[in-house]
Amino acid sequence: MPELPEVEALKDFLSEHLVGHEIVRVLPVAISVLKTYDPPLSALEGREVTAVRRYGKFLDLATEGGPHLVTHLARAGWLHWKDRLPDGPPRPGKGPLALRVALETGAGFDLTEAGTQKRLAVYVVDDPQQVEGVARLGPDPLADDFDEARFTALLAGERRQIKGALRDQSLIAGVGNAYSDEILHAAKMSPFKLAASLTPEDTTRLFRALRDTLTEAVERSRGVAAGRLKAEKKSGLRVHGRTGEPCPVCGDTIREVSFSDSALQYCPTCQTGGKPLADRRLSRLLK
Repeated sequence: MPELPEVEALKDFLSEHLVGHEIVRVLPVAISVLKTYDPPLSALEGREVTAVRRYGKFLDLATEGGPHLVTHLARAGWLHWKDRLPDGPPRPGKGPLALRVALETGAGFDLTEAGTQKRLAVYVVDDPQQVEGVARLGPDPLADDFDEARFTALLAGERRQIKGALRDQSLIAGVGNAYSDEILHAAKMSPFKLAASLTPEDTTRLFRALRDTLTEAVERSRGVAAGRLKAEKKSGLRVHGRTGEPCPVCGDTIREVSFSDSALQYCPTCQTGGKPLADRRLSRLLK
């Protein structure tokens, strides 16, 4: 799933390639991807793109005097830029293509989604805050005003495990499964540690890991072409998706806890005092 660093890189890439250009055609291929109907997709056509912004994991394309095209790539969605789009309209079918946006230059991009769980979402709205997912977002962890005091206040009273709290978009915007694993590894903290049990020292360490991990990931992704961002993300991960490999910090074997639709990875030596976590939903340390 694209998370804050990849969406930030896509924002920068699209700002360079879209702003100042006119959208001449928006072609839906998978109708299920469109979550709004008023304004229609056609309201974007003939309008110049004036800005590209990021809200958490959402991408927002603003047009001059017109609506916004807001996209959430979900778990298996992606954006493919093409300097020259194919001639003729795309054919609806069972392939991954969901939406095509064409510019007056002949360039444009495709939104695609792999797999059978279709969660890619496209909204055409007068204001991004009309998208429920955008309206409920918590603060952006890379914003200038997101300091340790604000982070501490967000966690005050949290009764959840810290892994779940970090992934809650209404608490902190943009962090998903992969980067929460990376942040907790950098902080040397168990994913099952209760947020309410954090000491001031724990909170400081976690805040620094949050900011440093995301900042470094954004810097790695900056300037990378859209088509190479997935590979760039994977190459920079230390524990997530690396079950069975040695931890790059201590050499211990990276372990996994599996759930019905996801999994987390961690290093026992770095994060749980050498004890493996129980691989079941009760999520407690093995005795």
